[in-house]
Amino acid sequence: MRLEDYALIGDLQTAALVGGNGSIDWLCFPRFDSGACFASLLGDESHGRWLIAPDCPVERTERRYRDRSLVHELDFHCETGSVRLIDFMPPRGEDPDVVRIVEGLEGTVRMRLELVIRFGYGSIVPWVRRVDETTRVAVAGPDALALRTPVPMRGENLHTVAEFEVSSGERKPFVLTWFPSHRRTPRAITPDHALEETCDFWNDWLGRCAYGGRHADAVTTSLMVLKALTYLPTGGIVAAPTTSLPEKIGGVRNWDYRYCWLRDATFALDAFLECGFEEEAQAWRAWLLRAVAGDPDDLQIMYGPAGERELPERELDWLPGYEGSRPVRVGNGASDQFQLDVYGEVLDVLHQARRRHIEPDDQSWAVQQVMLRNLERRWQEPDEGIWEVRGSRRHFTHSKVMAWVAFDRGVQAVEEFGREGDVDAWRACRDAVKAEVLEQGWSEELGSFVQYYGSDRLDASLLTIPLVGFLRPDDPRVRSTLEAVRRTLLVDGFVQRYEHDDEAASVDGLPPGEGAFFLCSFWFVDNLILLGELDEAHAMFERLLALRSELGLLAEEYDPGLGRLVGNYPQAFSHIGLVNTALLLDRVSA
Repeated sequence: MRLEDYALIGDLQTAALVGGNGSIDWLCFPRFDSGACFASLLGDESHGRWLIAPDCPVERTERRYRDRSLVHELDFHCETGSVRLIDFMPPRGEDPDVVRIVEGLEGTVRMRLELVIRFGYGSIVPWVRRVDETTRVAVAGPDALALRTPVPMRGENLHTVAEFEVSSGERKPFVLTWFPSHRRTPRAITPDHALEETCDFWNDWLGRCAYGGRHADAVTTSLMVLKALTYLPTGGIVAAPTTSLPEKIGGVRNWDYRYCWLRDATFALDAFLECGFEEEAQAWRAWLLRAVAGDPDDLQIMYGPAGERELPERELDWLPGYEGSRPVRVGNGASDQFQLDVYGEVLDVLHQARRRHIEPDDQSWAVQQVMLRNLERRWQEPDEGIWEVRGSRRHFTHSKVMAWVAFDRGVQAVEEFGREGDVDAWRACRDAVKAEVLEQGWSEELGSFVQYYGSDRLDASLLTIPLVGFLRPDDPRVRSTLEAVRRTLLVDGFVQRYEHDDEAASVDGLPPGEGAFFLCSFWFVDNLILLGELDEAHAMFERLLALRSELGLLAEEYDPGLGRLVGNYPQAFSHIGLVNTALLLDRVSA
């Protein structure tokens, strides 16, 4: 099944993907980064899924999110009638549930349920016992799931199955609840009441949205995705709810994105604050300060949803991967990399918090001063860069630009906001970084900044130079770099991260080939906007919006050759880029 065919549902602690065929093919309980109990997304039905669908030919389907919420509705139209499958996860902060309600619309439709629970990413078959007429409980090690429904069920070949009919006006509910296996089965919830509460939650939350621009539908859906990817207990935002969805079908660029990246912070905070969600921005800022606390030499690029530092990477050899894309990985080895740019991203996000009048505190400024002192010592070191290359370290131009950002925001904190610090040292470092980038990161021959010092290669991350204030948008070097990116990296209307050839493989340590990152194309649009090329900017932005799924979701990348979304899905960075580009377009078009 294509990624576009999946809907996202979530409860602000974890999330599930529901296919257009009525099957939940991905679900990790109880957190985003927990082991999956449904992993058929990366294998087949034997690795766990939950199917509810007509037990007869389907003539057509329709789907939608109900009334500005993440309540997913899937309508099946059959010869004998029509039914609606309603899927959601109540954000109630306790034992997490998936609620499914089958509602008869017309006539009578015969339905089939097939529940295949496989803990440990499809590797562990649980022990299933019948508690009473309406409840079955599956247990394996620390995990337990309770399925409650008035529909009669039976076991069949290590599956739980049921056949039932639904007529017009009838409703058949199903509730799957996770709980620690050492505890008693949690008290049952009322499905219809949970549905009402879930709709109210999302409607109340979107009622705080201050955005009223021309792209309201796209922006509000993207904001709901960002909210759904927020781990409510801590405020951390995971990059995606999935792991190992390939950047190229059949390839090896398959990574676990169920963690919180520091570089997402600047963009996510801006998106939330611009749209009126100060509470989310404050929670994200608080998570960030807790995560980076400690020795700045130990600063990581990513952390677990609760701020965990240990994210060991391993391969799950029993899973064949999405459409045969192996290996399937959990954990992320890039967490151990040195990426210089995160200093700039952290300092910038905290600077944005000051500018937006989120209450400053002494702890925050103390952390920033320690980071700046550490950066004074480390900014001249090579690193793995924004794209987390698995080749040797280099002096990436974007990384140096972000080091400049860190020193610049430190200087502004003193000059504009009255904070105390070693501003003379930071000014000196800021000037030194800028002079070095302009000398070693610029190629007269190419008329462009380059990927890393001494190279003749371009990189889409160079498009951030005017976005972070390193150079003014009207600087000739900004326009010249944009035109060089257009000539070299703009392929089939999409911006590639960098050229994909043997030299690129030697830089990032992986075979060449991937889709086009949505974020890079949004950066390109942002540059067009800042340069006043509004007709082209609007046209390209509308084209990017048209690539969303019918529910408004974006993956990490798009494969123009295959005409489909690729990479982990849905992807926070893609939706952050969408929101911020829409906001920028509205500002200059006002």
